[in-house]
Amino acid sequence: MRHRPNYLAGFGSLIWLFLVGLPLYVMLTATLRTQSDYSTSGPLSFPTHLTLQNYLDDFSNGFGRDFLNTIVVTLSVVAIVLLVVPPLAYAIVRSRHRTMSTVFRIFLLGLAIPAQAVIVPMFYVISKAGLYDNLLGIILPTAAFCLPICTLILTGAMRDITPDLYEAMAVDGASPARVFRQLVVPLSKGGLSTIVVFAALQAWNGFLFPLVLTQSDSTRVITLGLFNFQTEHGVDVPALLSAVLLSMLPILVVYLFARRALVRGLMGVGGK
Repeated sequence: MRHRPNYLAGFGSLIWLFLVGLPLYVMLTATLRTQSDYSTSGPLSFPTHLTLQNYLDDFSNGFGRDFLNTIVVTLSVVAIVLLVVPPLAYAIVRSRHRTMSTVFRIFLLGLAIPAQAVIVPMFYVISKAGLYDNLLGIILPTAAFCLPICTLILTGAMRDITPDLYEAMAVDGASPARVFRQLVVPLSKGGLSTIVVFAALQAWNGFLFPLVLTQSDSTRVITLGLFNFQTEHGVDVPALLSAVLLSMLPILVVYLFARRALVRGLMGVGGK
């Protein structure tokens, strides 16, 4: 049978493409223009003279240091999540004690507590611990707020493993550590990829904790570094957009490689 073309869907797709593509066009072309050209010709005009000076100015203004600090924070948060969440999720799934189920429910209360509600006591705790204006003072709270949702996601992924596989490993005399290492981890790669991407996104785009818990340039991250392009005389839009583009690239690459595992992991949050 011949399929009739859906002109309405095609027209809607073109509108959606225009709405998405126009901001991207403005951002990409602005990064290749001078501030005077951008101010004179407007954001929609094509640049007459292409330049990479905006990217060079970003790094001369400390963007490289901010970028490195953000990478350190992101990798540290992901490492803490991978160290804590998989054993915790395995214990929750395999334990038959009611105490573990209660602990899991209490642990998930963290999903209902926004960071804005605890930022004042968090500031007090970080200051008393001597971690104020330190990257570790950003890493620990960010990882703590990632743990509940990451545990929920990975628990759902591990519950999809059939009990027959656990029983087969037990018959072979495998210890719980061996079951976790040789069975659970390989079959939970989708969930692990999901929590890695989620934790990386939370750490990379974090703004509140760096804003409140740091103050010096040496501990500044990308989200705070973008403020440097706004002065009392105005905003250097081309330099700002070039910094935004550079800050998008690493996390975009991570998402492109792990997007399928991310979707599968989020769809399986509830388990079977």
